Amino acid sequence: MMKKMSPIAALVLIPALFCVFVGKGAHLGDYVIDGVSSLAPTAAMLMFAIVYFGVMIDVGLFDPIVRAILKFCKADPMRVVVGTALLAAIVSLDGDGSTTFMITVSAMYPLYKRLKMSLVVMTGVAAMANGVMNTLPWGGPTARAATALKVDATDIFVPMIPALAVGLVAVVVLAYVLGLRERRRVGTLTLDEALVREPETETVLVGAGAGAGAVSGGSGARSGAARGAAGGSGEAADGDAGTDGASDDGFQGLDPNRPTLRPKLYWFNALLTVALLTAMIMELLPIPVLFLLGAALALTVNFPHIPDQKARIAAHADNVLNVSGMVFAAAVFTGVLTGTGMVDHMANWLVDTIPDGMGPQMGLVTGLLSLPLTYFMSNDGFYFGVLPVLAEAGQAHGVSTLEIARASIVGQPLHMSSPLVPAVYVLVGMAKVEFGDHTRFVVKWAVLTSLVILAAGILFGII
Repeated sequence: MMKKMSPIAALVLIPALFCVFVGKGAHLGDYVIDGVSSLAPTAAMLMFAIVYFGVMIDVGLFDPIVRAILKFCKADPMRVVVGTALLAAIVSLDGDGSTTFMITVSAMYPLYKRLKMSLVVMTGVAAMANGVMNTLPWGGPTARAATALKVDATDIFVPMIPALAVGLVAVVVLAYVLGLRERRRVGTLTLDEALVREPETETVLVGAGAGAGAVSGGSGARSGAARGAAGGSGEAADGDAGTDGASDDGFQGLDPNRPTLRPKLYWFNALLTVALLTAMIMELLPIPVLFLLGAALALTVNFPHIPDQKARIAAHADNVLNVSGMVFAAAVFTGVLTGTGMVDHMANWLVDTIPDGMGPQMGLVTGLLSLPLTYFMSNDGFYFGVLPVLAEAGQAHGVSTLEIARASIVGQPLHMSSPLVPAVYVLVGMAKVEFGDHTRFVVKWAVLTSLVILAAGILFGII
């Protein structure tokens, strides 16, 4: 949280130090090996999911969706805000917030500027939609919860689909209400009027899906242009590739001329994606196996030449390494926490402090705690540090680990606007919005969305 160490370094060095400090240094190797063995499937899932959805954006699977949403907007402020929510939710399928925000802002920013709409509405709605979709198994929080509690990510996510769907509907309804408010404030224009060039020059990223030599539109595509637009925020795009694909007169969010497009294979890619998601929901195979097969097939069919396949893998390698490295580093943290008995002692202390009357409601308690804790803490800190303690406390009161895990992800709509999330700096930077303005606008609505998901989970008996 103090930005003194990277997550990977902190997850490895601090637990190792404390393992020695408590006199268990001789067993550190065993703890780490046990942790790595249990986390390897999660790391594989994240690795191949990032490659798969990155390739799908590269080849143009989402381009028609972007164009359709822009056509749907018709320069009507209400439609523009609803379109922002839908676009952000759809692009969030790749599991990376930076990519989602780059594509969404690139597509919608010119419309907001030309219609003189509030840009904090765009950033707030995009962040909440991405927060709901961030609960996908390959998005991060669900995988972290599964990793920390040593359960299957599918068992957490699939039962939560109805509650998360309610949360997504809540975001769309909120977008509709905010859009009506914007319509009353600024009125409407025809699409031709909205397409008139603004007299001032605006830099808006177009090309978040460019081919080799430019930044990839897949997971981890955080561009140097986004870094510049983000007001120089180092957290927003640290160590990422750059691109010069900037424009101010187009409403497309992806470069329509990038060399990685495969229009003749569009329906193959669409059917492959639908089949992959269906197989995941139906649990036909473990998720890591599904994404491994899907990524291999997508690469082979779309890029039959080996140099092209290597280029696509290299384009997404940065994010793959960061995410999978974080998971394996977490093996040290969870291994030490569990092996030394620290988590048991912390759980016992927490159990003693929770009133007996609240013990059977640990699912509700976890859901409520996930809002402030994931906002003021990183996901790594909450899921690897706090969640195991809550799960142990819940088990002591007869609440299953899976219920605790599901409750822990309901705070993600708020978490995505946390100052500890690097992607939010890409969002506010590209939208030219002050972070404080974004925070003041979005926090109350994000809390409401999270509570809706929690209430739906309890109502449906999921939590």
